[in-house]
Amino acid sequence: MPISPKTKIHHSVVIHNEDLINLYDCTINKYTQIGPFVEIQKNVTLGARCKISSHTFICEGVTIGNDVFIGHGVMFTNDKYPQSTNTNGKMQSRKDWNLIKTKVLDGASIGSNATILPGVTIGKGALIGAGATITKDVPNNKIVIQNNIITGDVKKTGTHND
Repeated sequence: MPISPKTKIHHSVVIHNEDLINLYDCTINKYTQIGPFVEIQKNVTLGARCKISSHTFICEGVTIGNDVFIGHGVMFTNDKYPQSTNTNGKMQSRKDWNLIKTKVLDGASIGSNATILPGVTIGKGALIGAGATITKDVPNNKIVIQNNIITGDVKKTGTHND
């Protein structure tokens, strides 16, 4: 599996198995750790001191801030209406769909197997529960489970960013 030559990786980044990742023209900042079976597509930026766990997919259009935790098997998407063919019945090309960007702000944590739909911002210090599907913005320091259900405030629970 490749690391493209256009990928920018700070010398302090730890990649646990370079033979088991795909990194395409992305930027990975200092002290970040990347587990096996991770794919990070072009134009993605990962901040400093992030942890990206195994089997995670970070597609083009995603920006991740500093000190972010991404659990195992997290999936980001960048198209609300994916299709294989265009209206003429031909395979879609880049001009047939719109890239929708997503932001994960500093200190956020995303639990394993969460799915992040395009166009959302996950706030600073937010905590996304395992298996959640996120379809709308998550406020700073909120705990979110299932399908956008806010269950509490991260700072009040004492679980993170105190």
